[in-house]
Amino acid sequence: MKISINQAPQYAGEEVTIGCWLLQKRGSGKIQFLQLRDGTGFMQGIVVKASDETLFEKAKGLNQETSMYVTGLIKADDRSSFGYEMEISNIEIIHAAEGYPITPKEHGPEFLLDYRHLWLRSRKQHAVMNIRNQIIKSTYDFFFDNGYKKIDPPILTSSAPEGTTELFHTKYFEEDAFLSQSGQLYAEAAAMAHGKVFTFGPTFRAEKSKTRRHLIEFWMIEPEMAFYNHEDSLQVQEQYVEYLVQNVITSCRLDLEALGRNTSVLERIKAPFPRITYTEAIELLKEKGFDDIEWGEDFGAPHETEIATHFDQPVFIVNYPKEIKSFYMEENPDDPRTVLCADLIAPEGYGEVIGGSERIHDFHKLKQKIIDSGLDIDAYEWYLDLRRYGSVPHSGFGLGLERTVAWLSGVQHVRETAPFPRLLNRLYP
Repeated sequence: MKISINQAPQYAGEEVTIGCWLLQKRGSGKIQFLQLRDGTGFMQGIVVKASDETLFEKAKGLNQETSMYVTGLIKADDRSSFGYEMEISNIEIIHAAEGYPITPKEHGPEFLLDYRHLWLRSRKQHAVMNIRNQIIKSTYDFFFDNGYKKIDPPILTSSAPEGTTELFHTKYFEEDAFLSQSGQLYAEAAAMAHGKVFTFGPTFRAEKSKTRRHLIEFWMIEPEMAFYNHEDSLQVQEQYVEYLVQNVITSCRLDLEALGRNTSVLERIKAPFPRITYTEAIELLKEKGFDDIEWGEDFGAPHETEIATHFDQPVFIVNYPKEIKSFYMEENPDDPRTVLCADLIAPEGYGEVIGGSERIHDFHKLKQKIIDSGLDIDAYEWYLDLRRYGSVPHSGFGLGLERTVAWLSGVQHVRETAPFPRLLNRLYP
């Protein structure tokens, strides 16, 4: 019977065969302990010299990352987090690996990124990718179960949703084009057709940043909802984040354990989340000794970390000054200097994971904002059409997948949360 490691609990007391790789091994003169992996999980295999000396010598000579079929008896093992091990009776080598470059010793980040195609095999990187996969699955479950439709926006666009110059330029035959930095504007169009939609795809930012929070290419989840005001959107955001966190805790226990993640911190994350206005946040920071920040300036990483630490929960910072936010955000009627927007700041120093707002739905206001922002009005004619024909109040937000993975898995650098990260000076492998 050929099975995978994650099926082993179903075959306790039976002899099975598993196709796997050797992660590590250790042993003595009498027993070899083989750490096996097959993509679905990790399990220990044991070879006892007294039972089969020839097999023992074969196991002793195995090199890291050798591929093989192992056959043996599945037994309960209370000492391992997985709970089971294999008493190996046969090893069939498929390919004997030699000189695997990533050894159990410490390696620098640049070396590991050069070998990212192999580093993905390590226990911790495998765990991070499992958590990423669970967040993706839970995202689809949450939005489909709540009546949203998935819409796929184009990656090649003719305009910049955020109104910045930090775009990747390319030629689209004879026209200028850019790699998408957001699917939001297209999601707004789809929301006018389907009510509630979400996008999930790659986005690109040509920011020359080397911080631990930034990637050049990353994935965004961007819901857009017709007839939803800013408050409605905030409630969706906190329900969605709570759903993601609790699903990861439930489904990725072994992965969180492999990463040494303190799950008690995550277990406390329950909606509703605390909220603080931008103005209140400025006052709080000044009380905490941040005399360098003034009203009208955007927050940096130290500021966001201090605010999140104060609440020890994900916290919404609402109503930023309009000058530092995007042109499409609705003005705050209670303070015209600000807009109806929010950033969700994750605790433990992970920074902004969501940015969202109510969108301007008045045609004349939006048109003037496009002009005032110095954007090409012709490039936004289709976007203005959404306000010409049956405009309604609507809101949306964007969650950065990689930052969320970093936060929930507890890794310190976002580069570990993408299978093949694209950084300022890295396009390989």
